[in-house]
Amino acid sequence: MSKESQIIDTKSLYVNPDRGVATLNYSQNYFTDIPSLINSDEVKGIVRLYLASRNPDNDDDAFDNATVNKFVDILKKVLFDDDSAFDEYDPKDILESVEELYSYYCSLLRVSVINLSDNKIIGNEFRTIDTQFNDLVRKAYRILEEKLQGFENRTYRQVNAATNATILVQQQDWKIPAGYEELKDIDFINTVMLRPPMMMHTKSNKREGVFSEVKDNPIERFRGERGKWYCYPAKIGESLAFIYFNVDYLVNGIALSNLFEIASPDEIKGQKPDMILLFGLKETEGMVSHYYRDEKNNLWVGEVPYTDKTTYFGYMKKMCLTLHNLHQIYNGRLPIHGSMLKIKFTNGKEKNVVFFGDSGAGKSESIEALQELADDKIVSMETIFDDMGSFTLTDGEPGVYAQGTETGAFVRLDDLSSAVAFNNMDRGVYLNPEQKNARVIIPADTYENVIKHHHIDMWLYANNYSDEVGIHRFDIKEEAEKVFIAGQRKALGTTDEVGMSKTFFANPFGPVQEPELTKPIIDKVFTKLFDQDVYVGEIFTHLGNDKSKDALKESAQELLDVLMNN
Repeated sequence: MSKESQIIDTKSLYVNPDRGVATLNYSQNYFTDIPSLINSDEVKGIVRLYLASRNPDNDDDAFDNATVNKFVDILKKVLFDDDSAFDEYDPKDILESVEELYSYYCSLLRVSVINLSDNKIIGNEFRTIDTQFNDLVRKAYRILEEKLQGFENRTYRQVNAATNATILVQQQDWKIPAGYEELKDIDFINTVMLRPPMMMHTKSNKREGVFSEVKDNPIERFRGERGKWYCYPAKIGESLAFIYFNVDYLVNGIALSNLFEIASPDEIKGQKPDMILLFGLKETEGMVSHYYRDEKNNLWVGEVPYTDKTTYFGYMKKMCLTLHNLHQIYNGRLPIHGSMLKIKFTNGKEKNVVFFGDSGAGKSESIEALQELADDKIVSMETIFDDMGSFTLTDGEPGVYAQGTETGAFVRLDDLSSAVAFNNMDRGVYLNPEQKNARVIIPADTYENVIKHHHIDMWLYANNYSDEVGIHRFDIKEEAEKVFIAGQRKALGTTDEVGMSKTFFANPFGPVQEPELTKPIIDKVFTKLFDQDVYVGEIFTHLGNDKSKDALKESAQELLDVLMNN
């Protein structure tokens, strides 16, 4: 059976097993009782996909070799106490198939959709509506299970039997520039409800390469249909981004809700976005990702092709940030690839610290080491940004201020202590958790605090390649600038790079694309910071050479001493 023939595509149900996604459109069909559910075309469709996933040559269960209609008819008979269900099949065989059918369905990312344009009253009760449908599917499963096994369960697990998430969608009246009319009918996501912890999987688990400019506007290649594409309206820093994604990238689209704040209808109405991303185009130039500057409409447009490789969430996140950073550079702001913390100590001191460096340099590890060492000395540690921020120059005080971009954090599970990982399980979106480079997206801060103007007390380059231990302050601006611009690190396998590498200003998401525009901003920022005697230095993480993290702990201890005593 081909991949195309395995897809269910009706008004009420869409399932793509190859991508592991399903949408249930409650606005088209909603079941409130078991008879209507078991007699539905939707159940038959799921059974058809399940049976097609089985290998009959290795399957001794005769019931799994039944036709779709016969399979469903037997389930009906069991539900309604018709003993003729067992004339041909053993209850144990039927039970085994029911368990496997249920597991197959639950392995999908299942998202219910409610269209607010159809019924705003229902939209207000969407959580109850979705919960009731989950209860219905769970009840049907339990009735089948207990009747087939011949006894009631003694332990019940309230799993998400029907859906993992719900989205409310609606049309929005935004300022559509000429040439972008193809986007007019695509529904915007208004509200998202997640049922965490969410364990989701993608076909790829690593990002490759950098995004390059294309001369033709990607909007010319967009042919999306309503219901097959959705728009996630994101507030990235102070930028407004319309992120359009193909429904087969639902894992990425849903995960965005733990990373970027959703713009409200009032923030969208009559507005033109700063950037538009088209994620999952059937064709792009060279079948790789690009960006385009629409000078006429003062708009940045990104495109990501529909391939297995681009299912990795890093493509979604980093293209969004690339577009945002280019927008920042053209407005005279400096994109910062790093993390910023506001730390309050028990001795009354408060410091804003920025850790800077490319992927794998040791930013997250340095923060964790500091936190573990200083747990009893820290009153609070607040994340301003976890991966990408920006510095803005001002005429008066503070001279340079920092802002964040994301309300969430997209981090490697290996970078987190078990305490942090488990403490955030009830809010986390986990991506490929059993694989190398496993990731989790967790909420980190409020949008209001992310976009506040934060002064900078210390800016540290995460150096993972040097043999030195501790931290080092640069006395000369030019020396500091040289290290930060070189962006040197030893790659750790989070991208396709290996060994020693250099990335302009440690940021392949904007500065690499526009180095000549970025250099003058870099120089002005360093001049301001040195004029104001801000601590600019580097922390030696040793992650490129020492996996034990012993040297990193020594460096973190020196950092703690400086922060608390200066």
